[in-house]
Amino acid sequence: MRTIHEFEVKNMLRMANEAKDRAYAPYSSFRVGACLKGASGAYYMGANIENAAFTPTVCAERVAMFKAIYDGEKAFDALAIISDSKEPIVPCGVCRQVLSEFCDGDMPVICASKDGEYTLVSLADIFPAPFSLRTR
Repeated sequence: MRTIHEFEVKNMLRMANEAKDRAYAPYSSFRVGACLKGASGAYYMGANIENAAFTPTVCAERVAMFKAIYDGEKAFDALAIISDSKEPIVPCGVCRQVLSEFCDGDMPVICASKDGEYTLVSLADIFPAPFSLRTR
């Protein structure tokens, strides 16, 4: 896993926590915020957005990723996610697949609890065998 400085971890968790406040989660009451750092140095925030039909619900990580891609960013240095959970959370399987499209396996993923306690993992740690055009 690539090295990430403690200052950067705290900065990204602060931004992810601010993003969490924008979550639309009336059905689950489980708010999630994400902060994705692009290789350019830009930060992209996202929050989960639920829907009554559930399937159209979008996770915070994908909101951040799609904003970044729309803005032209195609390489990423780190991801931070935080939720209302007492335990650190990891991205869901769909988000892991989306992240693997643009992120290297050694990208740090900062997984935090509502109290800011976190664990650092690499994308490859949580998604060791992504589907890609290279694997077909």
